[in-house]
Amino acid sequence: MPALFLNLLKVLFIVLLYAFLWQVARAIRASLGPVGAGGRRPPSEVVVIRGEKGRGERVKLRAGGHVIGRAAEADIPIDDPYASEFHARVALVDGRALVTDLGSTNGTYVNGRRLGQAPTPLEKGDTVQIGKTILEVR
Repeated sequence: MPALFLNLLKVLFIVLLYAFLWQVARAIRASLGPVGAGGRRPPSEVVVIRGEKGRGERVKLRAGGHVIGRAAEADIPIDDPYASEFHARVALVDGRALVTDLGSTNGTYVNGRRLGQAPTPLEKGDTVQIGKTILEVR
């Protein structure tokens, strides 16, 4: 009888171990997002979440892009003394959101990293910092 009981405990332990590992794998996959071409929806808007002016303003992304800057002619004008007149461009290209620095003096940052001249892909939840203004991609 004790041998049968110990074998049942071993089997129960292995089943619980596999259930635990399965849950861990699901949590990791959920944090990484779906894999494959059709799994993720691209970001659809940019929201000014911190800035002198325009707090909470939502702008739908479009293929032609939006120029962000201090100039009144910019598609998304921001009142920030550290922003260039035409600072950066955010656009949808082939279903992906991209941000490009337009040669600004103080640079454009995505999630705290300074961009180069090449277009940088954006994901939902990323933050774009232009001067002291923070925009969130949603």
